[in-house]
Amino acid sequence: MQWTKVLGLGLGAAALLGLGIILGHFAIPKKANSPAPQDLDLEILETVMGQLDANRIRENLRELSREPHLASSPRDEDLVQLLLQRWKDPESGLDSAGASTYEVLLSFPSQEQPNVVDIVGPTGGIIHSCHRTEENVTGEQGGPDVVQPYAAYAPSGTPQGLLVYANRGAEEDFKELQTQGIKLEGTIALTRYGGVGRGAKAVNAAKHGVAGVLVYTDPADINDGLSSPDETFPNSWYLPPSGVERGSYYEYFGDPLTPYLPAVPSSFRVDLANVSGFPPIPTQPIGFQDARDLLCQVNVSVYNRLELRNSSNVLGIIRGAVEPDRYVLYGNHRDSWVHGAVDPSSGTAVLLELSRVLGTLLKKGTWRPRRSIVFASWGAEEFGLIGSTEFTEEFFNKLQERTVAYINVDISVFANATLRVQGTPPVQTVVFSATKEIRSPGPGDLSIYDNWIRYFNRSSPVYGLVPSLGSLGAGSDYAPFIHFLGISSMDIAYTYDRSKTSARIYPTYHTAFDTFDYVDKFLDPGFSSHQAVARTAGSVILRLSDSFFLPLKVSDYSETLRSFLQAAQQDLGALLEQHSISLGPLVNAVEKFEAEAAALGQRISTLQKGSPDPLQVRMLNDQLMLLERTFLNPRAFPEERYYSHVLWAPRTGSVVTFPGLSNACSRARDTASGSEAWAEVQRQLSIVVTALEGAAATLRPVADL
Repeated sequence: MQWTKVLGLGLGAAALLGLGIILGHFAIPKKANSPAPQDLDLEILETVMGQLDANRIRENLRELSREPHLASSPRDEDLVQLLLQRWKDPESGLDSAGASTYEVLLSFPSQEQPNVVDIVGPTGGIIHSCHRTEENVTGEQGGPDVVQPYAAYAPSGTPQGLLVYANRGAEEDFKELQTQGIKLEGTIALTRYGGVGRGAKAVNAAKHGVAGVLVYTDPADINDGLSSPDETFPNSWYLPPSGVERGSYYEYFGDPLTPYLPAVPSSFRVDLANVSGFPPIPTQPIGFQDARDLLCQVNVSVYNRLELRNSSNVLGIIRGAVEPDRYVLYGNHRDSWVHGAVDPSSGTAVLLELSRVLGTLLKKGTWRPRRSIVFASWGAEEFGLIGSTEFTEEFFNKLQERTVAYINVDISVFANATLRVQGTPPVQTVVFSATKEIRSPGPGDLSIYDNWIRYFNRSSPVYGLVPSLGSLGAGSDYAPFIHFLGISSMDIAYTYDRSKTSARIYPTYHTAFDTFDYVDKFLDPGFSSHQAVARTAGSVILRLSDSFFLPLKVSDYSETLRSFLQAAQQDLGALLEQHSISLGPLVNAVEKFEAEAAALGQRISTLQKGSPDPLQVRMLNDQLMLLERTFLNPRAFPEERYYSHVLWAPRTGSVVTFPGLSNACSRARDTASGSEAWAEVQRQLSIVVTALEGAAATLRPVADL
């Protein structure tokens, strides 16, 4: 395994610059002609909504996706400079902007020895070779900067063996093969995307003696079953047969060499031999046209190599006029696997337009937010959320103490049917308020809210029928903010009509066919959905940064907690009783939280009717801001990295309840009372109860100790 160290000049200076931006930007003198907002200005909000321009977003996307911009590539660095230029523009720029650089471990295929997959005959001769590149259907898939399809962080090696189809590559898939009497030792497993994470396919395969893994995109999962060239891009939005999904196969997120530490020169780095989370066996993605051709004996040659590379985050800051030490963060990653028009440049195009409109108002002196707004362009997200994770590691305490919320717009438009929002319960109300005031794209006169509720809805015991928010996993840069820092977070995008497609994601995801023309022709002609996302995100930013009372409704957590409690009672209660474990303390903790959340809501309503002292409001806002942190317990899940949120950590158990409790019960179910597994169930129950009681205490009046 080759490990090439690539050092960029000026690393130390760049890192210090990034630190200086964060630590020193509030020292900027306040302009006399910048009004200090006392509350959300509806005229300013209307002005911003009117000035967000679909054509400008379209032209942003054309420029951003003009060339491939793999993390740390020359084009990636060109885009760093483009962002800095925009955010320093004298007419539409921000208060300050700068780049901070981290030296991180990335993975690339060898240019000298391309990865290959061959079908070999009984004597070892090559019968058929899989395509090494995707078909050049538009002239954009064959350039020198188009990286060969590969599985990032998969080890090099040349395994050869009989091919075994292993469905999704889940643990149960390999067990089913063994049940059927199929010998897995020394085989090559052919798996399809979906079901489990990329890296998990290789981990599961290795447990059963498999020597190598191939991963393909099944047209049934992404193309609604269509697979012929005349049915796919450039004739439709569907993936061509040669399309290959690239991706990171690293199990964790952040720089692999510096877990929990920023990848700066002074940080300790784990020895490469001791790094965990990489796939244990050679792995290679292929197109579905090659997957159909694979038979019998297969040889897989993977020549990936690890390299230390410099990757930059770019930050642009608007200083708050009244509460500059309270941050509203808005982020999008910059790097892509190839052209990345959808992922991530659709989000970057929105980011640039939104910052232009707010920057113009700022430079004219007609507006300055109450709280500070930080725009972020993250580096190396595709390799494992690296830029955002390094940022949260470097500024852990400052961000935990001062961040109001994190807004993520990665892919802004998957498709053009409806809004889709994932987030923690307290952000629900601010998103609803924003979307009720913005017209939905397309015919008719529906608001984004009214259109959204047609596609994704749920019945709330408090509000009736409302749009449903998805929960946050670890699929984008919100992950370190919610799981590691405990910051209320959301992810905003436009997406499909699920009744019209079974695609698990837009078909050209992570392939060389994700181009500007693909978006312009098929995903969002006219860019009205991009504009709708910009307006939604812009309205949310203004409401969070300018409102006197933070529009975070903590009582909305009560529905989630009550739902988790009921699931535990119904699906685990009898089992727990058999082992003398009572849910009584959990019931009491949920009831305490519900009571304190309702009481806090009442205090807010009372204060809003009068003329409250700003310090009173500040203290109350801090309670709203800090609630999410009370659900963190860094020792709750020792087997996980960065996951410390006891409500949103990964859940492997089948019961949709508190994840630690669900997972522990799943593991303990077939063990005897008094076992370590049942002790872990009790520990997880205590962790949840303590977190909920701490949350309830945080919501009490601050003078009530």
